[in-house]
Amino acid sequence: MLRFFEKIGEVSLYYVNQAGRMGIFLFYSFISTFKPPYKIAPIIKQTYIIGTLSIFVILFTGAFTGMVLGLQGHNTLRKFGADGLLGSAVALSLIRELGPVLAALMVTGRAGSAICAEIGIMRISEQIDALDCMAIDPHKYIMVPKFVAGIIALPLLTSIFDVVGIFGGYLVGVGLLGANEGAYFSSIYKTVEFKDIYMGLVKSLCFGLLIVWICSAKGYFVHLERGAGFGAEGVSRVTTSAVVLSSVSILVFDFFLTSVLI
Repeated sequence: MLRFFEKIGEVSLYYVNQAGRMGIFLFYSFISTFKPPYKIAPIIKQTYIIGTLSIFVILFTGAFTGMVLGLQGHNTLRKFGADGLLGSAVALSLIRELGPVLAALMVTGRAGSAICAEIGIMRISEQIDALDCMAIDPHKYIMVPKFVAGIIALPLLTSIFDVVGIFGGYLVGVGLLGANEGAYFSSIYKTVEFKDIYMGLVKSLCFGLLIVWICSAKGYFVHLERGAGFGAEGVSRVTTSAVVLSSVSILVFDFFLTSVLI
């Protein structure tokens, strides 16, 4: 029985320590953002890696999400004689919820895993220790460009997702199922307000920070990860853990942000 409570205490202390490490990691990364020197080239490079290289998967996912919404929305609204609201149903679903969430999940799988693996390999190969020995702040050198790039890239990718999704809904709803073209776009114009766009923007900014924070911290502390081991196997396990934790955190934060911003 005592062994059982010892195990509970051990696990609890581990997760409390991990939360503390990740909180301190975020604090130092935030502070390092405002420390000179200010270099633009690393930020541009990371924006390309996180944002530009994710455009294809965003376009593909956004198009089919909009098409599914157009198909389901048309069949549902037609039962109530509200075919003319198809455009607003598709647009509001994408702008307020599905756009930020699905774009963030796609970026987590494509870029977040790469960030975690990259930093994890730097840790196990002692590159981060070498930076410390040369008096180079690893937060400034490695983390800051990724944090800034994530905050820049996610809102832009979410905007692309929303636009492509709306036209995907148009393609199915109007092109295939015969909904009225004028009613589709006029309902979007009448119902979509600034607060809807603002909600999607705030969510995408928070999700961008969340993805880079969790994936970077997981890779940075790979040597302290419980049960991960050290070496390539440890990096692979931590990368999987980072993607899962980021995805779950996105869904949890989506609920709380919606509760605050609605």
